[in-house]
Amino acid sequence: MSELSKLPNVGKVLERNLNAIGITTPEQLRATGAKEVFMNIRSEVDPGACLHMLYGIQGAVDGVPYTRLPEETTRDLQDFFNSIQD
Repeated sequence: MSELSKLPNVGKVLERNLNAIGITTPEQLRATGAKEVFMNIRSEVDPGACLHMLYGIQGAVDGVPYTRLPEETTRDLQDFFNSIQD
């Protein structure tokens, strides 16, 4: 089990995606930030990455299950996600 998989919301798929973009530690994840990590995953690994993956990444950064993210945070992430849609 890697350090990343010990974080909330990080299962095998997200861990594989994080590793594919060079994120291998929780510290790298936090330093890069959820939005940048998500954009890197979409551009380099999974162009169809969804809003729920973004929530999961943010939860991993914050150390909480994504269902416990504050409403203000989820609104901000939803606005960000909508802004990058074609």
